[in-house]
Amino acid sequence: MRFKKSIPNMFTLGNLFCGFLSIGFAADGQFNNAAILILIGMMLDSMDGRVARMLRAESPLGKELDSLADIVTFGVAPSFLVYYTYFFQFGLLGFAVAGLFPLFGAYRLARFNVSTSSSNDYFIGVPITAAGGILAILTLFGETIPNIITTVIFTAMCFLMVSRIRIPSFKEIPLPKYGTIVTVFLGAALFAIYQGTYAQFPYLIYIATPLYIAYVTYRFIKGKNKKYLD
Repeated sequence: MRFKKSIPNMFTLGNLFCGFLSIGFAADGQFNNAAILILIGMMLDSMDGRVARMLRAESPLGKELDSLADIVTFGVAPSFLVYYTYFFQFGLLGFAVAGLFPLFGAYRLARFNVSTSSSNDYFIGVPITAAGGILAILTLFGETIPNIITTVIFTAMCFLMVSRIRIPSFKEIPLPKYGTIVTVFLGAALFAIYQGTYAQFPYLIYIATPLYIAYVTYRFIKGKNKKYLD
């Protein structure tokens, strides 16, 4: 039973490890790999909560662990990535500005964790997962996106995370559809940078991607069987 309850936490810890690896790749100048690892973290983050509900293994520990992983993978890692790819040219000021992103993200996560009112229809403010993923995608295609746009989006994401704007939630979208969208999107992103990064590609992608596809397939088959039995 204890092992069953720890399975969702393994996905969360995998998410956290992706964030750590992303920071390392960014510091080493492998920016595409760093961005890919953030996207892999998004895959794992989309799985841990669903696995917990599927196994009936939700716990306060898992919730807190998820927040800690999110602030690293979708807060600290994207801010380092943006700094090394663009803000570095502004010196200490650029470093300070890049550091604002995890501060806003941490506040957003803390506010969400203590919130007594929640809805499956919308989020209050942009989730840090989405904001960090957007920054990762910007760096993937940084050569074709003007720096001013990156700066504007970076600033907007900071304030949108702590805003009171209601952002539509996709929690009620059936998993097969949502999983297919995420898988296709990641496949397109990886294909776009395949030739330039294959020699130094993070090996974790070869584990995470088949695992995620297998998970989506399993949920799709299970949903079909349940519908048939009903």
